[in-house]
Amino acid sequence: MAIPATMKALVAYGNGDYRFESAYPTPACGPDDIIIKTEGCGICAGDLKCMHGAERFWGGQGAPSWVRPPFIPGHEFLGRVVEVGENVTEYRVGDRLTADQIVPCGKCRFCKSGRYWMCQPHATFGFQKENNGGMAEYVRYPKTAVLHRVPEDMPLDKALLIEPYACAKHCVDRAQITNEDVVVLSGAGTLGLGMVTYAGMQNPARLIVLDMMDQRLEKARAFGADLTWNPSKVNVVEEIMKLTGGYGCDIYIEATGHPSSVTQGMDMIRKLGRFVEFSVFGAPTTLDWSVIGDGKELDVLGSHLSPYCYPFVIEHIADGTLKTDGMIRSTFPLEDWETAFDYATGKHGDFKVAFTF
Repeated sequence: MAIPATMKALVAYGNGDYRFESAYPTPACGPDDIIIKTEGCGICAGDLKCMHGAERFWGGQGAPSWVRPPFIPGHEFLGRVVEVGENVTEYRVGDRLTADQIVPCGKCRFCKSGRYWMCQPHATFGFQKENNGGMAEYVRYPKTAVLHRVPEDMPLDKALLIEPYACAKHCVDRAQITNEDVVVLSGAGTLGLGMVTYAGMQNPARLIVLDMMDQRLEKARAFGADLTWNPSKVNVVEEIMKLTGGYGCDIYIEATGHPSSVTQGMDMIRKLGRFVEFSVFGAPTTLDWSVIGDGKELDVLGSHLSPYCYPFVIEHIADGTLKTDGMIRSTFPLEDWETAFDYATGKHGDFKVAFTF
């Protein structure tokens, strides 16, 4: 099948300047490249924050811009190979593939030591013009893309959860949960729910999920949470102290991206506890750092992307161990991107919203 010269794409030309293009140039296939025809692409909270101009992406207060327009957003995508370069031997036309968000350089100290997800140049799909993302009919996988085969019989609504669930797995792995730990997970969006279903496999003593939306808490219980609390209705710090004899939770995972969730976690975590930060924030967080050191001597860890997590996630989404029911109920054509981004905020009750092609 001949690949058309142009395609439908959502293109970010600048901060707040996103446009649907009906005839954007289709990516060319170099000798080491792979071109896929996109099946679908999820909308991440990071996509929303970028579209709304968060400084983390566009720079500000002296920090340079991380994004490089014009770029095509989207990193939660998969598709079928329609063209391979002359040097590509492992994949062929028709293969169903997805990829890590990071496009590692393979040359920096992090890549050479196997820590490719922290690649120093840090090219990623969906935020820089050199590696356009999946909100388009076709996507180019370059030579260093970290590719994974998607099972032929995996429904698209499940396959679209591979990337977010892989990020969720890495975060939970960073928490080092044991069966003696009282774990609090703040945030039950798509990523948080992926964490819930995977954290349950670690058999914590208690898995407690916090969210401001009761519908999300209901889904968290269905996915394995022992207790769910809405901080707008319950004093969650007091409840944790009651539950733990006044000590606090052992592990706190922050997955909301809201500053209040950080300070809330610092209030409820015990001395010598472990705090894992996952989110991308739209605004700075103010915190008395003496709590971390002099007050509680905490282990504070970050979590970035999804290294080495895709094979496990693909296997266990396929066999049903990782729960996915009801995660995607609204899909949109690319032309309706503004409506799709509105639904992706969750205000209409959706967890994950995606484009389908």
